[in-house]
Amino acid sequence: MIEFNIPSMSCGHCVARLTEAVKAADPSAKLEVDLKNKQVRVESAKDRAALAAALSEAGYPPN
Repeated sequence: MIEFNIPSMSCGHCVARLTEAVKAADPSAKLEVDLKNKQVRVESAKDRAALAAALSEAGYPPN
């Protein structure tokens, strides 16, 4: 699992956009979202840099 802190994630719409971005990079990725703590955990064949780039491109750059 790759964990990201997403400070700008604040609502269900954000979660949907993040999920869409990760799935576009890796359709078989699995996500666990902790909205309260602004964390996303991703199980993916893609590396951290590729997933971080997808999240940043969607407007949610990880810390």
